[in-house]
Amino acid sequence: MADNIYIIGVGMVKFGKYLQRNIKNLTGEALDLVLKDCELERKDIEAAWFSNTGWGMTDFQHCIRGQVALSANGLDKIPITNVENACASASTALHAAWTAIKAGLYDCVLAIGAEKVYNEDRRLMMKGFMSGTDVEVTTQFIEQWKKDQKAKAAEAKKTESGEKEKKGKAKEGGHSVFMDFYAHGARRHMKEFGTTQRQLAAIAAKAHNNSTMNSLAQYTFPQTIEQVLGDYEVAYPLTRAMCAPVGDGSAAAILCSEKFLKQHSKKRAALIRASVIKSGSWEIKSDISKRAAKAAYEMSGMGPEDMNIAEVHDATAFGELHQTEQLGFCPIGEAGPLAESGATSLNGKIPVNPSGGLISRGHPIGASGLAQIFELVTHLRGEAGKRQIKDPRVALSENGGGTIGYGEAAMCIHILEKTGNL
Repeated sequence: MADNIYIIGVGMVKFGKYLQRNIKNLTGEALDLVLKDCELERKDIEAAWFSNTGWGMTDFQHCIRGQVALSANGLDKIPITNVENACASASTALHAAWTAIKAGLYDCVLAIGAEKVYNEDRRLMMKGFMSGTDVEVTTQFIEQWKKDQKAKAAEAKKTESGEKEKKGKAKEGGHSVFMDFYAHGARRHMKEFGTTQRQLAAIAAKAHNNSTMNSLAQYTFPQTIEQVLGDYEVAYPLTRAMCAPVGDGSAAAILCSEKFLKQHSKKRAALIRASVIKSGSWEIKSDISKRAAKAAYEMSGMGPEDMNIAEVHDATAFGELHQTEQLGFCPIGEAGPLAESGATSLNGKIPVNPSGGLISRGHPIGASGLAQIFELVTHLRGEAGKRQIKDPRVALSENGGGTIGYGEAAMCIHILEKTGNL
């Protein structure tokens, strides 16, 4: 069984809306970028894990996605495994690649994810997000919600509040069901701990401002807290600026054994100290984030106090707030003040989402987890430019996917460490 496993190369395309590009094209660019980064060739890759969630829904490519996308770009004959785990697909691919080297099966493998989420048919695009839930249960929930809203609208029809409600309904179907889940969690947190909408806006503004220094981000414009609060409401307390945009992209990482690393003398490799995946539960107190974090900290022999930088799954600003608590960066209920204090900013005690996170870097579902890894490795190498974190030694990524019960259906946590090769 292999001991130390390293990320020897990373690659990522600029996230955005690419109506004229397809999965094969996006896959090919990420593959070329990751190979160039570590000065390897296709022949050096012994196996690959391909992450994608929606190709079947949009283009009917339900099966053999990795074989189709990679063979179109000159990588075939090797074992190729297809990975779908909702928003956690790319980090699951990374975990599977890590597991294979750990088992001693290979010395050099590829984890790659590509996704096209943006579609001119917005209703079709948003409907696709439901597949990350128990569709039967979610459909029942939505039908009941519509009935409740209809009853409320009828009751308040001639009042000022009724007029506001009718105005708000103009964008029905304009956001994914996950935004409603996050909004519900945010309202519960606000009620229990006194968290404010302004604290959520501070998280979103930080993400947008960080992304102005990230040329690969989908959004690269700054936002003030007031601008975030002033954007239109998606689902209270979340405004549009607090939510991840819809877009396309791809990202990749090449992993290797210590034996391979020594043979190729690469100087920019990051050690994987922990790779963990957990699944959710219908139990109310499943605490998937805490379970995954506990396992990752135990595997790495470290704790939250040892982390110098983190990329967490912030499909909304509340996502970041929730995860900073669950990962142990602050006590439960104190993530709002933590963010508002600047502790999670680029120069703070624990910088979170220096890339701009999903909120601003973008969230092409099957690529997001590897985009997090790209960001962390870039910082460990000291190559992040204006957004570079000062002297990071240890980095953590948290990537959740789908919803089961009251939490994520799947979650991956990776802890990376700077090595003497860097």
